[in-house]
Amino acid sequence: MATQTQVKNYLAYWFQLGKQVVADDGQTAYLPKTVIQGDRFSPEFEQCWQNILQGPTNRFHLEGTDQTIADLLSSGWEISNCSRCDMLVPTPEIVTAQVLCPCNDLPTWPNEELPKPRLPINSEQHLNQVKERLMASFKAD
Repeated sequence: MATQTQVKNYLAYWFQLGKQVVADDGQTAYLPKTVIQGDRFSPEFEQCWQNILQGPTNRFHLEGTDQTIADLLSSGWEISNCSRCDMLVPTPEIVTAQVLCPCNDLPTWPNEELPKPRLPINSEQHLNQVKERLMASFKAD
């Protein structure tokens, strides 16, 4: 089962490549201009995520996919990495048919010459973890 955090991360990656979340009726679409701000998600992205969760999630899906946000948040789906582009992609827990990655309609993706979309990272926390591992290895010697 995909968690809310996994679905949020999935959308964050694809928003960075210009994919939008659209409503079935075509009246509403979400695509924040800024997804990451420093070491966290941008306020614009956070507001977009809240709008998606507060709306009828069974009507919203990522552009180029068939699974609604409600589907992804149900027990029948997992979020894993695409074998073609290594981006996050939904996969059914019980595979009955091939599910296409949203990268299938991006003719220039994957592009190894461009940086891949990313998630926010707390640099200070990451550096402290590296420091702790180094200190532990020195103590072990």
